[in-house]
Amino acid sequence: MNSRAARPGTPGTATPFVHDGIAYGCDYNPEQWGPEVWAEDVALMREAGVDLVAINIFGWSHLEPRPGEYDFDTLDTIIELLHVGGIRVNLGTGTSSPPPWLTTRHPEILPMTEDGTTRYPGGRQAWCPSSPVFREHALALVEKVAERYGDHPAIALWHVSNELGCHNALCYDEATAAAFRTWLLARYGTIDALNDAWGTSFWSQQYGDWAEVGTPKLTLSSRNPGQVLDFHRFSSDELLGYYRSELAVLRRHSSVPVTTNFMVTAHIRNLDYWRWAPEVDVVANDHYLDHRLGDPAMELAFAADLTRGLAGGKAWLLMEQSTGAVNWQPHNLAKAPGQLTRNSLTHVARGAEAVCFFQWRASPQGSEKFHSALVPHAGTDTELWREVVSLGHTLDRLDEIIGTTVLADAAIVFSWEAWWAGDGESRPSQSVRYLEQVHAAYSALHELGVTVDIVAPGADLGRYRLVVAPNLYLVSDAQAANITDYIAGGGHALITFFSGIVDEDDRVRLGGYPGAFREALGITVEEFSPLLPGHRVTLDSGATAGLWTERLRLAGADAVAGYLDGPLPGTPAITRNAHGAGTAWYVATALESGAYRDLMRTVAQGARVTAVGPEGDGSVEVVRRASADRSYLFVVNHGQDDLTIPANGHELVTGSAVTRTLRVPTGAVRVIREDTAA
Repeated sequence: MNSRAARPGTPGTATPFVHDGIAYGCDYNPEQWGPEVWAEDVALMREAGVDLVAINIFGWSHLEPRPGEYDFDTLDTIIELLHVGGIRVNLGTGTSSPPPWLTTRHPEILPMTEDGTTRYPGGRQAWCPSSPVFREHALALVEKVAERYGDHPAIALWHVSNELGCHNALCYDEATAAAFRTWLLARYGTIDALNDAWGTSFWSQQYGDWAEVGTPKLTLSSRNPGQVLDFHRFSSDELLGYYRSELAVLRRHSSVPVTTNFMVTAHIRNLDYWRWAPEVDVVANDHYLDHRLGDPAMELAFAADLTRGLAGGKAWLLMEQSTGAVNWQPHNLAKAPGQLTRNSLTHVARGAEAVCFFQWRASPQGSEKFHSALVPHAGTDTELWREVVSLGHTLDRLDEIIGTTVLADAAIVFSWEAWWAGDGESRPSQSVRYLEQVHAAYSALHELGVTVDIVAPGADLGRYRLVVAPNLYLVSDAQAANITDYIAGGGHALITFFSGIVDEDDRVRLGGYPGAFREALGITVEEFSPLLPGHRVTLDSGATAGLWTERLRLAGADAVAGYLDGPLPGTPAITRNAHGAGTAWYVATALESGAYRDLMRTVAQGARVTAVGPEGDGSVEVVRRASADRSYLFVVNHGQDDLTIPANGHELVTGSAVTRTLRVPTGAVRVIREDTAA
């Protein structure tokens, strides 16, 4: 292999991920191109300012073309070219998809879906997370890669597999069933405890032996919700266990920090990243605009804030995004001029200190050949390439923000377990979807110009002036107490319908809804009364709402608004209660967006929440990052009109002084180093 130099630190311990300024990077797949292109690639990367590239993400069939035969010549060459070019490497372990020889020899590693059918090679992630055969072969490859490159000076970061669980998180085969039983035994200890947790007295489901327990394949009726919930928990833990197994191999050979790319995005829900985040040396996320959503830009901001929450408020890495269209949505829309920059700097405003893309060159073949890239099919004489280069220069001008953190005094409680359980098969209304209700609460705050932290149910809430818990259907006793104690201690909280309903075993809390929060809210709900799709109700405040109503009676709370019509005229729909030294609001219906924003304004003002940006439709984003001695104001104008805001300081994107006011053109981003003496 080409030259190496020892890295600081020793195997078994990780050095922190440190980069000179904001990293600018991409996935690089040189195996899709001939050697004549590689030198040109490095030269173009330097022109664009790219200084961190992920390689060997799908390298298994190239590194091990036949069982036990390894060929590192090409990877050696690529790493050396990048190193000489001053470009740091985010080195993949190469295990994300098995080579054809492995699935041919061992078809038992292939994943099984919930209908009991097997999925075959030809795509990616054609492996079952519980397969011992897959793990044996994958870890053998990781060992070889780690031995060879563990102390190479070009390696800045290890990249375990790729988007773990994107396609194969839930596998239902017998190897998985055996692993599931082992996980359940560790969780419950006895079969009687399992029966109690799953409520198997219903429908004659009681188990007498662990061997009777399987994966929750499709049934003729709805499935046992406790079994399905635990299977989600197990599946997340099983893939996390796989990540740990690769991590252990890397630690034997290298002190370089290790991560894997999360998928905090609207259409992926199978991994509980609150459990994953402590296991990575730096949190990294892949995010793609989803044009199936009503407001993709708002969802981008939410995902960035949630990723920052996973990072504990510290810096995180945007490992993948697109320069333009993706290839996997029904309608793959190109980005408008300037949108690439706006999207990228929205992530930076909300905590990212690396901006990376999939991928470097647009592929001429394969499933992702119409996925955009930094170098498009049309080459470098394109508007896209010019914006790519411009973004690199802009990021260089923002390097001084490193070390600052995002300021927020409002938080939204988010739970993957509540998502899994609340969106289950047997529920009061299939039209109520957890993530949509979380997005609705976030959007109301977003449109008020309020920056939001996204936190776990058990997180320390003491620093927040306002905490919102939307649709928190499943919550443990300890998690519920965390929120109610926050209120009693002087906090302000807003809790919405279908919250606090069940405990961690998906067991209904008896005595009236909303169960865990009934006392703090000062109400009792006797019965859910969901609405049919398209039906609306009017409140005496003038607001309109849909999806849901409840037969609610006051038990100490004050009615703020009630229904004028619908199934429960005269019944309270919005309440407020003094609990201890704090205030607890409850919303028993799904307010339409304008009414939700109006209510949130009232709640936020009562909590003395500071809005950083102007109120509007969310087309203007304003976020402040600060440290002890400096602060920066990010202004992203997605709107159709120029914007003027009060500001004093120095604008980094254009290099201009700012006195009293700043003009932000439509489609532009401005970042002000604020004059704190002004």
